[in-house]
Amino acid sequence: MVFCWSGSLRRVLFGLCVVVFVVAANAQEPSKPDAPGPDPAAATGSVAGQQPGAGAQVRTGSAIGDGELTLANRLAILLSDHQFLEMEKVLKAQQDAPEGASKLTPEQAQLYKGILANRMNQPEESVRLLEPLVAKIRSADHPPEEKILRKALAEDYLRMGDWARANQAYLEYEYRVGGGLSQDEKDELELPVKLLPLARENPPMTVEPGEAFSLPYDRDPLGLTDIPVFVDARSHDWMLDPTLPFNLICRTTAKEVGLTVSEAAVTIHTLTGRPMQVHVTMIPRLTLGTVTYRNMTAFVFEDADYYFPGTGYQVRGVLGYPAVSALGSITVTAGARIEVEPGEKGERLTTGARFFLDGDQVIAALGKPDAERMFAIDAGGQQTYLTARYYAEHTAEFADRKAELQKVPGALGRAPVFVPDLVTLQVGETAISLQFPQVLTQPLGDAAFDDIYGKLGMDALDELRSYTFDYRTMRFAVRNQQYR
Repeated sequence: MVFCWSGSLRRVLFGLCVVVFVVAANAQEPSKPDAPGPDPAAATGSVAGQQPGAGAQVRTGSAIGDGELTLANRLAILLSDHQFLEMEKVLKAQQDAPEGASKLTPEQAQLYKGILANRMNQPEESVRLLEPLVAKIRSADHPPEEKILRKALAEDYLRMGDWARANQAYLEYEYRVGGGLSQDEKDELELPVKLLPLARENPPMTVEPGEAFSLPYDRDPLGLTDIPVFVDARSHDWMLDPTLPFNLICRTTAKEVGLTVSEAAVTIHTLTGRPMQVHVTMIPRLTLGTVTYRNMTAFVFEDADYYFPGTGYQVRGVLGYPAVSALGSITVTAGARIEVEPGEKGERLTTGARFFLDGDQVIAALGKPDAERMFAIDAGGQQTYLTARYYAEHTAEFADRKAELQKVPGALGRAPVFVPDLVTLQVGETAISLQFPQVLTQPLGDAAFDDIYGKLGMDALDELRSYTFDYRTMRFAVRNQQYR
C-alpha cells in the first residue's frame, strides 16, 4: 500500500520553475542520431505505421494521419487522454482479432504495449518492448510517435536507477524532439537533463526489504508528509514525494554524516526566482523502518534554498520515487501512522481503483466498472477540485445553482465555479464524499489539469480513515471514517 503525490514537492519547493541549463564541467554531449538514410523499417511498416507499396507512404498510424481513425490513431488519442484502461481493451481486442480484421502492425502494437507498461509502473517490461524500436526511428524524419517513445524509455531507465542510460536517453530525447516540445514539456524535461549528468557514473541503488512495520508521520508546515529515516545511524525527518524521480538532501545533513559532495554542480531556479546550485552525493546506507537502502544517489541543495523563515522549517531531505516505490506498499492512516509492507512481501492489494504513473501525475481510475473517469491523487495539494471536464458531464446537476467567483488553481486567478455541498465518487467498491469541492466551469489552459476530471487533495484524503497505494498491483483503495 503505497501513497503518492502529484509532483507535490516540485510545486511547493521548485514551483513551476523555468530552469536555466548550466552544464556541469563533466557533462557529456548527446550522441548524434545516425545520418539520414534508408529507414530499416520501411519494408515492414515503421513505428509510425507507414504502409509499403503506397507511393509516398501515408503514415496512417500517426496521430496526425490521413483522417481515417485507424487503431493506431485511436490508441494515440486514448494515450493523450490518459485512457489507459481503454488502451488495454483495444490492444487485447486487436491481439485476438480474427484473420483479415484491421490490425496494428507488429511495431505499432509493440510501441503501445511498451508505453502502457511504462504507465503501469513496469519499467523493465517497457524497456524490453521499446528499446528495439529506437533504431527504427533514427532518420531525418521525426514521426509523432518518436516523442512518446523516447520520453517513456528515458523515464523507464530513471525508475530503474540506471543513471548512465537515463542520462543518455534524456539527452537524445532533447536533441531529437526538443524543438517540438511545449513549454510545459520543456519545464518537465529540464531537471533530469541537468541533474543526470552529475550522477551518470553512480551505481544503481540496492534495497534490502525487511518485515512489515509501522511508523509515525508528521505533517510539515508545507502540508507534506515527513517520516523518520536513519542516515549513518543518525535520525532525521525526511519528506516523501514518490513522483519526484530524485532523492534530495541538504548540505548540512550531508556534512553531518560525512558524505562526499561533488565539486561539479548545476544551477536551477526555484519558485522565488533565486538561482540554486545542486551537487550530487551517494549515501552508502539509509534505513527506513526495516528497509535498508545502499548506494542511494541524492542531490545536494544548500540549506537556505529550502528554509522557510515564516515557520522556521528546514527541509532536511526528500525520498523520491525510487526509494518509496521500493517499499512495495504503504497505508496512510488518520492516526498519523504509515503502515508498510516492504518489497514483494505481505498481502497484495487487489481491490480499489487502478492507478497509473503519467509524467509527474498519479492518476486513478475512479467510478463504477466500465464507467471510470481519470482523477489525479494529490496528497501534497491542500485543495480538492473538479475540472471543467467533470462539469461538462454533470451540467444538469448545476442548472438551478449560481456560480461563484473564486480563486482557482493554475493561472486563471479568479474564475466562476460551482461549490456543491457534496459530490460522491466511487473508489473501487467504496463511495467517498467530497464536501464543498470547487467545480471549475472553464479549462485552466494546462493539459495536465484539463484532461483529467479532478484532483483529490489533502482536504479530501484527511476525511478518510486511511488511504492506500500498492505499487506492486498499482491499486488505490480507501476506508471511510465510519468503516470498522
